Amino acid sequence: MLKFRNTLSGRIEEFRPLNEGEVRFYYCGPTVWDYGHIGNFRSAVAADIVRRYLKFKGYKVTHVMNITDVEDRIIAKSQEAGLGIDDYTAKYIDALWEDADALGCERPDIIPRATRHIPEMVSLIEKLLVTNHAYRSDGSIYYRIASFPEYGKLSKINFAGNIAGASERVDTDKYEKEDARDFALWKEPASETEPAWDTEIGRGRPGWHIECSAMSMKYLGESFDIHAGGIDLVFPHHENEIAQSEGATGKQFVRYWIHFEHLKVEGETMSKSKGNYYTFRDIAAKGFSPAAIRYFLLSVPYNKQLNFTFDALAGAEKTVAGLRDFRARLSEAKTEPGSNDALHEAAQRALSEFEAAMDDDLNTSVALAVVHNLSREVNTALARKQVKVENQRELLEVIDRIDTVLNIFGKSQREMLDSEVQAMLDDRQEARRRRDFGRADEIRRELAERGIILEDTKDGVRWKRK
Repeated sequence: MLKFRNTLSGRIEEFRPLNEGEVRFYYCGPTVWDYGHIGNFRSAVAADIVRRYLKFKGYKVTHVMNITDVEDRIIAKSQEAGLGIDDYTAKYIDALWEDADALGCERPDIIPRATRHIPEMVSLIEKLLVTNHAYRSDGSIYYRIASFPEYGKLSKINFAGNIAGASERVDTDKYEKEDARDFALWKEPASETEPAWDTEIGRGRPGWHIECSAMSMKYLGESFDIHAGGIDLVFPHHENEIAQSEGATGKQFVRYWIHFEHLKVEGETMSKSKGNYYTFRDIAAKGFSPAAIRYFLLSVPYNKQLNFTFDALAGAEKTVAGLRDFRARLSEAKTEPGSNDALHEAAQRALSEFEAAMDDDLNTSVALAVVHNLSREVNTALARKQVKVENQRELLEVIDRIDTVLNIFGKSQREMLDSEVQAMLDDRQEARRRRDFGRADEIRRELAERGIILEDTKDGVRWKRK
């Protein structure tokens, strides 16, 4: 019986979708103003686990993830670069998928972009104006928080007397509002050069919060099953989504809210000013494999803070290598016909314990422990030549079944020949000469996946096997 901690109720609840056998799932995706950092990918991998485990349980999943490609930082950065916002964000959207693919994340079924859904946002804002949940002020349109008595039910904050500024993304623009807590649905352009759209509600651009309400309801309906995102989004973003969505429809917006905890670096908040800010690409460039990074991100359950250290990541690298060696030994073992009852029981017990761990609010830490317990037991049996043909088949099937969720074992691959490594190194050097650093990074990751570590030295590129 699958259970989640629902932020809305504050309790662990049995998961029951609106339509039996089907799950409609929305994940708040990134704002593509820069390369994704390791904290972003903690959430992305956690969302991937939600998707994969729902499928493991037999549900038909419709997974939507938005991309925010217009907001203040994007506008400022694109103007600094002398680019339109589409041209500016294109590089970071491509990088997002390269990084997510490397980390073994399945792509969502629907990936709406904010700039491609302006009509849907305008339509939603029009409904809020008609129902008196929204009002105009100095060319912009705001949500009237006083019109929604349940405001605060997700974050459990008593907002009486509170003012804007509790979060860096709370709206604090210069225009006059009825209440300091009210937030922007539609913003009048600050200048003639700022990106804007001519619409039925005037010329302007959407506020941050309206994007997710409009896009999620377009693809999943006015009420749907799961909305997930980082814990930092509870307030104001998700609180505002509820207010504007339910204000427009009069229906419950989302039944289960799942929030992923923060990632710290050496016990501190990640910050460029502290020098502890790492993108996925920074870490991969240090020679760490995407599989090890994924394993590390899964090593602590999504609802607990995760402390990133390079020592822990090095440990994850060794752990993943050990697990992959285990599966290779099992796959290549010469076995005798028949079945060992104790190993049959071990296989079934592992599958049952894995499912129990994941049913318990997606406890990936316990799920990984199940995998390690199985590997120790089977390694001992392999050493004693106690694994039979039927055990070998069943155990490999169980490992593959578990890995449809965890995705840490990877595909079985033969060892690369020296000539193949050199050919890929030549391709990488050519990509660097063309300044195609995306392709160069991709080749580095491919080699890391195959157990080849690159070292860029003053004398050129050196490589070694793990």
